Amino acid sequence: MNILILGATGRVGHHIITYALHDRHHVTVLVRTPEKIQINDGNLSVIQGNVLNKGDIARVMQGIDVVISALNTDGTTTLSESMPFIMEAMENEGVKRIITVGTAGILQSRTTPNVLRYQSSESKRKSTHAAREHHIVYEMLQQSTLDWTIVCPTYLPDGEKVGKYRIEKDYLPEDGVEISVPDTAEFAFRQIFANDYVRARVGIAY
Repeated sequence: MNILILGATGRVGHHIITYALHDRHHVTVLVRTPEKIQINDGNLSVIQGNVLNKGDIARVMQGIDVVISALNTDGTTTLSESMPFIMEAMENEGVKRIITVGTAGILQSRTTPNVLRYQSSESKRKSTHAAREHHIVYEMLQQSTLDWTIVCPTYLPDGEKVGKYRIEKDYLPEDGVEISVPDTAEFAFRQIFANDYVRARVGIAY
């Protein structure tokens, strides 16, 4: 399978590359700084470019079967600005499946019906910028015809791969406090082969 990974130099993205190459898929990554990808593998294509450049996105989408986006917000609007380019390129190339790594803030609130966690007292974060960016992307994907899944981890320490965690559609698992980067990456990668959460958000926590 030909997999395009965006956000490949981030913590989650790096682990997704590792899982995909281990399973012998062909992986393409689009990165601003190729030197940050310290992996040598015949199945890995490292393309220099920017997700905010429509032409770069169109170029790397050719021949792709599935997109995994682990793009960070990093206090910017890169996430919401790049998604229209990603969606357009996918539609032009006939790519249907996209898995993105979001945040637990855009899951439904258990305490306040009809609002998201970051809009309710459930959220302990002082800044809502990241959640608002992911919310914009969530709404874009909802309005698309793509087969999307948004993996929504809670607090995300580097940690170790445990291999056992709880997942729940649209909600954060009850009393979920954290989930490691490797486990989040593995679950996101496994969604390539699963249909359980197509066109849905999924909360993940220990």
